[in-house]
Amino acid sequence: MPQTMRRSTLHRREHRAALAFVAVPVTGFLLFTLYPLGYSVYASFTDWNGLSAPKFSGLKNYVTMFQDPYFRKSLWNTVFMMLAIPVGLVVSLALALAMNRKMRGTTFFRTVYYLPVISSIAAVAILWQWAFNGDFGLINQVLALVGIDGPNWLQNAGTVKPALMIMAVWKGLGYSMLLYLAALQSVPRYLYEAAALDGANAWKQFVNITIPMVRPVTFFLLVTSIIGGSQVFVEVNIMTPTGGPEFSSATIVWYIWQKAFDNLQMGYASAMSVVLGLLVFLVTFLQFRLNRRNQFSID
Repeated sequence: MPQTMRRSTLHRREHRAALAFVAVPVTGFLLFTLYPLGYSVYASFTDWNGLSAPKFSGLKNYVTMFQDPYFRKSLWNTVFMMLAIPVGLVVSLALALAMNRKMRGTTFFRTVYYLPVISSIAAVAILWQWAFNGDFGLINQVLALVGIDGPNWLQNAGTVKPALMIMAVWKGLGYSMLLYLAALQSVPRYLYEAAALDGANAWKQFVNITIPMVRPVTFFLLVTSIIGGSQVFVEVNIMTPTGGPEFSSATIVWYIWQKAFDNLQMGYASAMSVVLGLLVFLVTFLQFRLNRRNQFSID
Protein backbone atom coordinates (compact mmCIF):
# COMPACT_ATOMS: atom_id res chain seq x y z
CA MET A 1 0.00 0.00 0.00
CA PRO A 2 1.44 3.40 -0.93
CA GLN A 3 2.60 5.69 1.88
CA THR A 4 0.16 8.44 0.91
CA MET A 5 -2.78 6.02 1.06
CA ARG A 6 -1.77 4.88 4.56
CA ARG A 7 -1.60 8.47 5.71
CA SER A 8 -4.98 9.21 4.16
CA THR A 9 -6.56 6.20 5.88
CA LEU A 10 -5.00 7.13 9.23
CA HIS A 11 -6.17 10.71 8.79
CA ARG A 12 -9.75 9.60 8.17
CA ARG A 13 -9.69 7.35 11.25
CA GLU A 14 -8.35 10.15 13.44
CA HIS A 15 -10.93 12.49 11.96
CA ARG A 16 -13.80 10.09 12.77
CA ALA A 17 -12.46 9.55 16.30
CA ALA A 18 -12.21 13.31 16.83
CA LEU A 19 -15.77 13.80 15.60
CA ALA A 20 -17.00 11.09 17.97
CA PHE A 21 -15.40 12.85 20.93
CA VAL A 22 -16.71 16.26 19.87
CA ALA A 23 -20.21 14.92 19.17
CA VAL A 24 -20.92 14.19 22.84
CA PRO A 25 -20.62 17.76 24.21
CA VAL A 26 -22.10 19.25 21.04
CA THR A 27 -25.14 16.98 21.31
CA GLY A 28 -25.52 17.87 24.98
CA PHE A 29 -25.32 21.58 24.12
CA LEU A 30 -27.96 21.23 21.39
CA LEU A 31 -30.36 19.19 23.54
CA PHE A 32 -29.98 20.86 26.93
CA THR A 33 -29.02 24.45 26.07
CA LEU A 34 -29.79 25.57 22.55
CA TYR A 35 -33.14 23.79 22.16
CA PRO A 36 -34.53 24.93 25.57
CA LEU A 37 -33.33 28.45 24.81
CA GLY A 38 -35.04 28.51 21.45
CA TYR A 39 -38.23 26.98 22.82
CA SER A 40 -38.30 29.54 25.65
CA VAL A 41 -38.15 32.35 23.11
CA TYR A 42 -41.01 30.73 21.20
CA ALA A 43 -43.01 30.11 24.39
CA SER A 44 -42.65 33.77 25.35
CA PHE A 45 -45.01 34.61 22.46
CA THR A 46 -47.63 32.10 23.53
CA ASP A 47 -50.32 31.57 26.13
CA TRP A 48 -49.11 28.35 27.71
CA ASN A 49 -49.74 26.70 31.06
CA GLY A 50 -47.17 23.93 30.65
CA LEU A 51 -49.83 21.23 30.30
CA SER A 52 -51.84 21.94 27.18
CA ALA A 53 -50.51 22.99 23.79
CA PRO A 54 -49.21 26.58 23.63
CA LYS A 55 -51.37 29.12 21.81
CA PHE A 56 -49.70 31.95 19.98
CA SER A 57 -50.50 35.32 21.56
CA GLY A 58 -48.01 37.68 19.96
CA LEU A 59 -46.56 40.39 22.20
CA LYS A 60 -49.25 40.01 24.86
CA ASN A 61 -46.84 38.62 27.49
CA TYR A 62 -44.34 41.43 26.93
CA VAL A 63 -47.01 44.12 27.14
CA THR A 64 -48.35 42.56 30.34
CA MET A 65 -44.85 42.30 31.78
CA PHE A 66 -43.99 45.97 31.41
CA GLN A 67 -47.35 46.87 32.99
CA ASP A 68 -46.82 44.45 35.87
CA PRO A 69 -45.80 46.30 39.08
CA TYR A 70 -44.56 43.06 40.64
CA PHE A 71 -42.16 42.53 37.72
CA ARG A 72 -40.72 46.02 38.21
CA LYS A 73 -40.55 45.48 41.96
CA SER A 74 -38.74 42.16 41.66
CA LEU A 75 -36.33 43.61 39.10
CA TRP A 76 -35.59 46.53 41.43
CA ASN A 77 -35.02 44.16 44.36
CA THR A 78 -32.55 42.17 42.28
CA VAL A 79 -30.61 45.26 41.23
CA PHE A 80 -30.63 46.67 44.77
CA MET A 81 -29.23 43.49 46.28
CA MET A 82 -26.37 43.59 43.78
CA LEU A 83 -25.02 46.52 45.82
CA ALA A 84 -23.54 43.79 47.99
CA ILE A 85 -21.12 42.93 45.15
CA PRO A 86 -18.70 45.88 45.59
CA VAL A 87 -18.88 45.44 49.38
CA GLY A 88 -17.92 41.79 49.02
CA LEU A 89 -15.05 42.62 46.65
CA VAL A 90 -13.61 45.23 49.02
CA VAL A 91 -13.83 42.91 52.04
CA SER A 92 -12.39 40.01 50.03
CA LEU A 93 -9.42 42.09 48.89
CA ALA A 94 -8.80 43.26 52.46
CA LEU A 95 -8.81 39.67 53.71
CA ALA A 96 -6.53 38.59 50.87
CA LEU A 97 -4.06 41.32 51.80
CA ALA A 98 -4.12 40.08 55.39
CA MET A 99 -3.70 36.43 54.33
CA ASN A 100 -0.82 37.39 52.04
CA ARG A 101 1.33 38.37 54.99
CA LYS A 102 3.73 35.92 56.54
CA MET A 103 1.90 35.00 59.73
CA ARG A 104 0.96 31.85 61.58
CA GLY A 105 -2.44 30.28 61.02
CA THR A 106 -3.06 31.58 57.50
CA THR A 107 -3.88 28.10 56.19
CA PHE A 108 -6.46 27.62 58.94
CA PHE A 109 -8.12 30.98 58.22
CA ARG A 110 -8.17 30.30 54.47
CA THR A 111 -9.99 27.04 55.16
CA VAL A 112 -12.47 28.70 57.51
CA TYR A 113 -13.27 31.47 55.03
CA TYR A 114 -13.69 29.00 52.17
CA LEU A 115 -16.05 26.61 54.02
CA PRO A 116 -19.21 28.63 53.20
CA VAL A 117 -18.36 28.44 49.50
CA ILE A 118 -18.51 24.64 49.41
CA SER A 119 -21.46 24.43 51.78
CA SER A 120 -24.96 23.74 50.50
CA ILE A 121 -26.78 26.97 49.73
CA ALA A 122 -29.98 25.49 51.18
CA ALA A 123 -28.23 24.62 54.46
CA VAL A 124 -26.62 28.08 54.58
CA ALA A 125 -30.00 29.74 53.98
CA ILE A 126 -31.59 27.76 56.84
CA LEU A 127 -28.68 28.69 59.11
CA TRP A 128 -29.04 32.39 58.36
CA GLN A 129 -32.81 32.19 58.65
CA TRP A 130 -32.31 31.10 62.23
CA ALA A 131 -29.62 33.74 62.83
CA PHE A 132 -31.94 36.51 61.59
CA ASN A 133 -34.91 35.37 63.67
CA GLY A 134 -36.35 38.37 65.49
CA ASP A 135 -37.13 36.50 68.73
CA PHE A 136 -34.20 34.17 69.39
CA GLY A 137 -31.79 34.77 66.49
CA LEU A 138 -28.06 34.91 67.13
CA ILE A 139 -27.65 38.34 65.57
CA ASN A 140 -30.24 39.99 67.81
CA GLN A 141 -28.76 38.23 70.83
CA VAL A 142 -25.37 39.76 70.03
CA LEU A 143 -26.94 43.18 69.49
CA ALA A 144 -28.73 42.87 72.83
CA LEU A 145 -25.35 42.55 74.57
CA VAL A 146 -24.57 46.14 73.56
CA GLY A 147 -28.06 47.43 74.35
CA ILE A 148 -29.51 47.36 70.82
CA ASP A 149 -32.97 45.96 70.25
CA GLY A 150 -32.59 44.23 66.90
CA PRO A 151 -35.42 44.13 64.35
CA ASN A 152 -37.24 41.13 62.99
CA TRP A 153 -34.91 41.05 60.01
CA LEU A 154 -36.81 38.85 57.58
CA GLN A 155 -40.25 40.20 58.45
CA ASN A 156 -39.41 43.87 58.01
CA ALA A 157 -39.51 45.45 54.55
CA GLY A 158 -36.64 47.76 55.45
CA THR A 159 -34.26 45.08 56.69
CA VAL A 160 -35.00 41.97 54.64
CA LYS A 161 -32.87 43.03 51.66
CA PRO A 162 -29.86 44.04 53.80
CA ALA A 163 -30.17 40.69 55.58
CA LEU A 164 -30.02 38.79 52.31
CA MET A 165 -27.10 40.95 51.18
CA ILE A 166 -25.14 40.20 54.36
CA MET A 167 -25.63 36.49 53.79
CA ALA A 168 -24.57 36.80 50.14
CA VAL A 169 -21.35 38.62 51.09
CA TRP A 170 -20.55 36.00 53.74
CA LYS A 171 -21.26 33.14 51.33
CA GLY A 172 -18.97 34.37 48.54
CA LEU A 173 -16.20 35.83 50.66
CA GLY A 174 -13.89 32.81 50.58
CA TYR A 175 -14.03 32.34 46.82
CA SER A 176 -13.21 35.96 46.03
CA MET A 177 -10.54 36.04 48.72
CA LEU A 178 -8.69 33.03 47.29
CA LEU A 179 -8.69 34.49 43.78
CA TYR A 180 -7.38 37.80 45.07
CA LEU A 181 -4.79 35.97 47.14
CA ALA A 182 -3.55 34.08 44.07
CA ALA A 183 -3.31 37.37 42.17
CA LEU A 184 -1.42 39.07 44.99
CA GLN A 185 1.09 36.24 45.22
CA SER A 186 1.81 36.56 41.50
CA VAL A 187 2.75 40.25 41.75
CA PRO A 188 6.56 40.56 41.37
CA ARG A 189 8.22 41.74 44.56
CA TYR A 190 10.65 43.97 42.68
CA LEU A 191 7.78 46.33 41.81
CA TYR A 192 7.22 47.09 45.49
CA GLU A 193 10.96 47.31 46.13
CA ALA A 194 11.42 49.78 43.27
CA ALA A 195 8.47 51.84 44.49
CA ALA A 196 9.87 51.90 48.03
CA LEU A 197 13.22 53.12 46.71
CA ASP A 198 11.37 55.94 44.91
CA GLY A 199 9.80 56.96 48.20
CA ALA A 200 6.29 55.57 47.67
CA ASN A 201 4.49 54.78 50.91
CA ALA A 202 2.26 51.75 51.48
CA TRP A 203 -0.90 53.51 50.25
CA LYS A 204 0.73 54.64 47.00
CA GLN A 205 2.06 51.14 46.42
CA PHE A 206 -1.42 49.76 46.96
CA VAL A 207 -3.06 52.22 44.54
CA ASN A 208 -0.41 52.18 41.82
CA ILE A 209 0.77 48.56 41.96
CA THR A 210 -1.67 46.28 43.79
CA ILE A 211 -4.92 47.58 42.32
CA PRO A 212 -3.74 47.49 38.66
CA MET A 213 -2.17 44.04 39.09
CA VAL A 214 -5.36 42.49 40.51
CA ARG A 215 -7.63 44.24 38.01
CA PRO A 216 -8.18 41.11 35.86
CA VAL A 217 -9.42 39.23 38.94
CA THR A 218 -11.64 42.14 39.89
CA PHE A 219 -13.12 42.20 36.39
CA PHE A 220 -13.73 38.44 36.44
CA LEU A 221 -15.38 38.56 39.87
CA LEU A 222 -17.51 41.54 38.90
CA VAL A 223 -18.84 39.86 35.75
CA THR A 224 -19.53 36.50 37.39
CA SER A 225 -21.04 38.14 40.48
CA ILE A 226 -23.49 40.18 38.43
CA ILE A 227 -24.50 37.10 36.44
CA GLY A 228 -24.91 35.11 39.65
CA GLY A 229 -26.67 37.98 41.42
CA SER A 230 -29.29 38.14 38.69
CA GLN A 231 -30.15 34.48 39.35
CA VAL A 232 -30.69 34.55 43.13
CA PHE A 233 -33.49 32.17 44.02
CA VAL A 234 -32.76 29.55 46.70
CA GLU A 235 -32.02 32.03 49.49
CA VAL A 236 -35.22 33.97 48.85
CA ASN A 237 -37.36 30.86 48.48
CA ILE A 238 -36.14 29.40 51.78
CA MET A 239 -35.74 32.49 53.96
CA THR A 240 -38.75 34.44 52.65
CA PRO A 241 -40.96 31.93 50.80
CA THR A 242 -43.71 34.49 50.15
CA GLY A 243 -41.38 37.07 48.66
CA GLY A 244 -40.95 38.92 51.94
CA PRO A 245 -43.14 41.62 53.47
CA GLU A 246 -44.59 43.90 50.79
CA PHE A 247 -42.85 41.80 48.12
CA SER A 248 -39.60 43.40 49.28
CA SER A 249 -37.29 40.39 48.92
CA ALA A 250 -38.68 38.82 45.73
CA THR A 251 -36.01 38.59 43.04
CA ILE A 252 -36.73 38.36 39.34
CA VAL A 253 -35.87 34.64 39.18
CA TRP A 254 -38.06 33.94 42.20
CA TYR A 255 -40.95 35.79 40.49
CA ILE A 256 -40.35 33.85 37.27
CA TRP A 257 -40.50 30.59 39.22
CA GLN A 258 -43.69 31.68 40.99
CA LYS A 259 -45.43 32.54 37.72
CA ALA A 260 -44.23 29.37 35.99
CA PHE A 261 -44.83 26.72 38.65
CA ASP A 262 -47.29 28.26 41.11
CA ASN A 263 -49.55 30.07 38.65
CA LEU A 264 -48.77 27.86 35.60
CA GLN A 265 -48.16 30.90 33.41
CA MET A 266 -45.29 29.35 31.48
CA GLY A 267 -45.56 31.72 28.54
CA TYR A 268 -45.43 34.79 30.75
CA ALA A 269 -42.54 33.33 32.74
CA SER A 270 -40.68 32.60 29.50
CA ALA A 271 -41.11 36.22 28.42
CA MET A 272 -39.61 37.44 31.69
CA SER A 273 -36.75 34.95 31.30
CA VAL A 274 -35.99 36.26 27.82
CA VAL A 275 -35.92 39.86 29.05
CA LEU A 276 -33.71 38.89 31.99
CA GLY A 277 -31.31 37.07 29.67
CA LEU A 278 -31.09 40.09 27.38
CA LEU A 279 -30.43 42.42 30.31
CA VAL A 280 -27.65 40.19 31.65
CA PHE A 281 -26.13 39.94 28.18
CA LEU A 282 -26.25 43.72 27.76
CA VAL A 283 -24.65 44.41 31.14
CA THR A 284 -21.93 41.81 30.51
CA PHE A 285 -21.24 43.23 27.04
CA LEU A 286 -20.90 46.75 28.46
CA GLN A 287 -18.53 45.49 31.14
CA PHE A 288 -16.28 43.90 28.53
CA ARG A 289 -16.31 47.08 26.44
CA LEU A 290 -15.46 49.27 29.42
CA ASN A 291 -12.72 46.89 30.52
CA ARG A 292 -11.21 46.90 27.02
CA ARG A 293 -11.37 50.68 26.89
CA ASN A 294 -9.61 50.93 30.26
CA GLN A 295 -6.89 48.57 29.04
CA PHE A 296 -6.31 50.71 25.96
CA SER A 297 -6.16 53.87 28.06
CA ILE A 298 -3.62 52.26 30.39
CA ASP A 299 -1.50 51.08 27.46
